[in-house]
Amino acid sequence: MMLIRSIPSNRIYHGAENIRSIILAGGSGTRLWPLSREKYPKQFLKLNDASLFQDTVLRCLEVSDISEIFVVTNESQKFFVIGQVEELGHELPPENLLLEPEGRNTLPAICYGMQVIAKKFGRSVVGIFSSDHVLDTKAMETIASAEELASEYLITFGISPTSPQTGYGYIKPGESLGVGYKVSEFKEKPDIEVAEKYIKEGCLWNSGMFLFDTDVFFNELKAHAPKVSDAFESSEDIQEIYGKVPSISVDYGIMERSGRVATVKIDDRWNDLGNFDAIYNEFDKDENGNVVYNCDGILVNSTDNLIYSKPKKIVSMIDVKDMVVVDTPDALLVCPRESSQKVKEVVSALKDEGDERVQLHQTVYRPWGSYTILENSERHKIKNIIVFPHKKLSLQMHHHRSEHWVVVEGMACVENDGDRYFLRQGESTFIKAGIRHRLSNPGKLPLEIIEVQLGEYVGEDDIVRFDDEYGRE
Repeated sequence: MMLIRSIPSNRIYHGAENIRSIILAGGSGTRLWPLSREKYPKQFLKLNDASLFQDTVLRCLEVSDISEIFVVTNESQKFFVIGQVEELGHELPPENLLLEPEGRNTLPAICYGMQVIAKKFGRSVVGIFSSDHVLDTKAMETIASAEELASEYLITFGISPTSPQTGYGYIKPGESLGVGYKVSEFKEKPDIEVAEKYIKEGCLWNSGMFLFDTDVFFNELKAHAPKVSDAFESSEDIQEIYGKVPSISVDYGIMERSGRVATVKIDDRWNDLGNFDAIYNEFDKDENGNVVYNCDGILVNSTDNLIYSKPKKIVSMIDVKDMVVVDTPDALLVCPRESSQKVKEVVSALKDEGDERVQLHQTVYRPWGSYTILENSERHKIKNIIVFPHKKLSLQMHHHRSEHWVVVEGMACVENDGDRYFLRQGESTFIKAGIRHRLSNPGKLPLEIIEVQLGEYVGEDDIVRFDDEYGRE
């Protein structure tokens, strides 16, 4: 069932007529593996009714019209962006979906969005938001109130700390500027003792959210990151630009070097959900401090644990404290909560081995629906495929495998070697290797089929597309 969310009809801050928004949505979120995968990262996961990305869009709609929201992402994630915006009842203009050829850190991504906005709207004040943050919507009032200050300063938003944290950088406020402060110093991620010292000194967490005036931004970019500036000025072709631009963060490239940086304090709830310990802190807990999500837990003398597993599965723990247990159909993670930052070491090991489980879940989402791998070997694969109403797959062909389709529910329209016919529940068809074919759902209900692949090779890259309404090759 699609989630339909109500959209604000009026901005909360009516003076913010020129605020546009950039959402950075190209991250891989591998510190939350195995929940988050490179091709289905955390910002698109629905841990509640909406994903983190959808919540970010809703916050941006408080200060920007949908036509003023730009999303910087990549080719593999663009259909998540399109689909999840549609679930909110809106359509993102195609020119507002900005696809990076490759990840080059935050400064090039922001430059890409700022350049497009400046060309479309002229001089603008632009909010920069990560797509994977938890933030109270009322914080947008604070962000919008800094619009005038942005005409003189690059603004970063500092979060009032609730505890010493080693996973965040810190900002030391200096001279008062009315709604904010001139930044005295940026501080790197500390150890726990230094973090406690920073909090006593009045430092703020560095949220990674910004408010930039396009003119101020590009002037400071030219002064402090000339290689990035030159790359974007040299061409309008994004492939060519990204072939020249260095990989560099906005903090290191501009913010830590410029003398025109201010911070505005946000006192509202914020979390970047960077690891499982952060997720633990966000969810409601039982009387023993346990978070049990998506499954049934029987916990004996166990406290302060985070448990995630499959629906209807019972997870039992005895005499266990401060642990993370994340159980997915193809992977299991067990670690102390305090060690959850080390998940990235597991991901690195899987990458070195070329293991596709670092990229994909057993359930893979596509613009037309999804498929779940039920069984897999070198010469066969069995999938459960869901096709949304009025959606269709590409017209395609496979060199090395044949396919047998059985309809479980709904009606299928099949194109097979030039023939076109319909299948209903319980009916089946066979697709030979080397034959052009297409599956579509002409009905009003989801189509579910079981697909059995047989052949000398059943990898996902054995596909030749001849026609695709989603622009895939």
